[in-house]
Amino acid sequence: MKKSKIRVEFRKNRLGKTRSGDLTRQYEEHGFQEENSAAEERIGGKSELSRKRTVIGEMSDDTDSNAFSIILHTAAASAVNGLCAGRVLKVHGVDSVVQTEDGRSFHCITRRILKTLATDQRQPVVAGDKVLFRIENEAEGMIERIEPRFGTIARKSRKRRHILVTNVDQMLIVVSAAQPDLKPNLIDRLILTAEQSGVKPVICINKTDLIDAAELQPLAGVFSSMGYKVLQLSVKTGQGIDRLKRLLRNRSSVLAGQSGVGKSSLLNEADSQLHLRIGELGSANKGKHTTTTAELLELSFGGYVVDTPGLRQFMLWDIISEEVFGLFRDLRPYENRCRFPDCTHLNEVDCAVKYAVAEGRLDLRRYESYLSIRFGN
Repeated sequence: MKKSKIRVEFRKNRLGKTRSGDLTRQYEEHGFQEENSAAEERIGGKSELSRKRTVIGEMSDDTDSNAFSIILHTAAASAVNGLCAGRVLKVHGVDSVVQTEDGRSFHCITRRILKTLATDQRQPVVAGDKVLFRIENEAEGMIERIEPRFGTIARKSRKRRHILVTNVDQMLIVVSAAQPDLKPNLIDRLILTAEQSGVKPVICINKTDLIDAAELQPLAGVFSSMGYKVLQLSVKTGQGIDRLKRLLRNRSSVLAGQSGVGKSSLLNEADSQLHLRIGELGSANKGKHTTTTAELLELSFGGYVVDTPGLRQFMLWDIISEEVFGLFRDLRPYENRCRFPDCTHLNEVDCAVKYAVAEGRLDLRRYESYLSIRFGN
């Protein structure tokens, strides 16, 4: 990173209302003022209503980190030497729990200039962030800088970017064989997000004790043939738990999936020191959102894991329709075999993808999932 002047923009609601809104009432009470009102209302480029500001800092080439990689050289943060490094464990409202390298925890608020930067994110600080913060007392601090991110898992929520977690190496996509029903299309969407973010996806099928193992082979075989690791797990019988522990050891991981699939139960089984709260299924075999916020947890056998709230839906963020095909690992080899270079693999003639599906070389469900994501999103 190189130090330079950076022009940043703030949200519209950063400043209070400056123009007077009761001119009629003032006229009725006092009449015209001797001062020139027009001159008072004139706004220059450097006025208080200007929503842009030039700061001196370091900007990363990583577009994901955007303006959050800035070191703000202002009166409040004039020297990095006075700041302490830490990692955000969880965020609840305006309060962030930050843990230092020596294991101390602080409840921190985020500096206002970071909260009001005009970005497409719902919140400036998320679980997994590496930050620099100023210690105010033995238990409190203020986050001054958010370090550049990698391995960010995000979805679209209310037309904005909702980051679930950042700075992770792998994503464990947890589904259940039954109760609630397995949703293969949700697996596809989570895999696309992991592929785009450079995070290794691992498919974990929990509650295998509820059905015949042979019923899972077609689905597990399709994903395994593409090179994805597939784990079949059961908390009740202990199937696959040792393999799960080996996968989590000394890595930064995130568990993502529907409510009620057993994410917290699997973590409790893998590490008996976690004691995460778990709940029963609600009506229609749906989860009850027992986990309400993403939290970074340190594992007793090494590594970190983030347990996230259950997902009812997962809308892709920052993936345009033309990119979807390239993120399907099994469809990608057929891209250059079609008659037309811009083939959408929907209605075109001499389409290699449709031929492969008809001949059984490609899974029909995966092809239909591609069409749903690209044309039905």
